Amino acid sequence: MMTAFQRYLAEEIALDHVEGLISRREALRRLGLMGLGLPAATALLAACGAGGQAAGPATPAASPSPSPSPSPPRSPAGPSPLPTRAITFAGPEGSTLRGAWAEAPDRKGAVLVIHENRGLTDHIRSVAGRLAASGYSALALDLLSRDGGSESFADPAQIMARLGEIPRERFVADMKAGLGELQRRAQGAKLGMVGFCFGGGMTWLLLAGSEPRLAAAVPFYGPLPEGADFGGTEAAVLGVYAEQDDRVNATREAARAALEKAGLTYEIVTFPGVNHAFFNDTGPRYDADAAAQAYQRMIDWFGRHLA
Repeated sequence: MMTAFQRYLAEEIALDHVEGLISRREALRRLGLMGLGLPAATALLAACGAGGQAAGPATPAASPSPSPSPSPPRSPAGPSPLPTRAITFAGPEGSTLRGAWAEAPDRKGAVLVIHENRGLTDHIRSVAGRLAASGYSALALDLLSRDGGSESFADPAQIMARLGEIPRERFVADMKAGLGELQRRAQGAKLGMVGFCFGGGMTWLLLAGSEPRLAAAVPFYGPLPEGADFGGTEAAVLGVYAEQDDRVNATREAARAALEKAGLTYEIVTFPGVNHAFFNDTGPRYDADAAAQAYQRMIDWFGRHLA
């Protein structure tokens, strides 16, 4: 039986197909990597709005089907990023964790950055660099560190499949270690966190993980974990949503209720006319205006609660 996060990731694949971003055959291949047989994968595609018959087996071909060509470069939201550098540091259970570190010259606070379901990419490194340029030293954590790091996966679909297999407890432990490293590198700074898509869900997960060191968090269109209880944190939370992102928006009111119950300072903002992943300037759903507004809302939030 699939976990809630596994289903979320599988639905990402199905919706990419519905929106024409990947072929049906590629969708079935990716769902196969996540452990769905052909009947289950076909049913999921149909449930997400994809009609027609299956275009072959869901098992991987000898050579993976190519992913869509990358979108041409577009101007990202926020300032020009400062450089990041690859770092490693001690993680739980004797593990070594990886990340990208960007140091702010005149630091106002420090932020942990959590990637989407494609692992630690140049886009996420750029987010860390932009935060540093805005005055917040940032560590972009690779949640696939214990598997050799995101760059060790030749097929991006395998990254998503692996993220679906990792227990939530490991994610929480690694994110807590990331906060510890951030605290060590930015001594005396208040700590914040931001995550996107899958990383937004991870941000909600850490908020529910009794983490008292967080002073602020900004989950971007992330799925709320089932039964989330934020009673163990005092973080100020800015929840960012997209109007057309019905799937994630289905958990928005539950997030609001959980924040209210915990008595946290929070705002929920839904950007009109945009879809899931509108902040990612390397993706097909990027919206420059909404992304610029969201970046400024995030920086203003950190300015109020970290600086």
